[in-house]
Amino acid sequence: MAIEVGQRVKVRRIRDRIPANMVGKIKENPIGTVDGFRMVDGSGVGVVVKFDSFATWFFEDELELV
Repeated sequence: MAIEVGQRVKVRRIRDRIPANMVGKIKENPIGTVDGFRMVDGSGVGVVVKFDSFATWFFEDELELV
């Protein structure tokens, strides 16, 4: 899957690195907009997703295009 900045994505799963209050907000509305990318764990690339009131990053396999 080729994710690009500006695309709408849906969070299909959440790993345990995200705080519980954010998990609740994401479960209420799992759709956000790709805001950018960041290096994670030295070898991977994370996708920064912006929601209504916050942004966080995900691995590509946690997302699907809308």
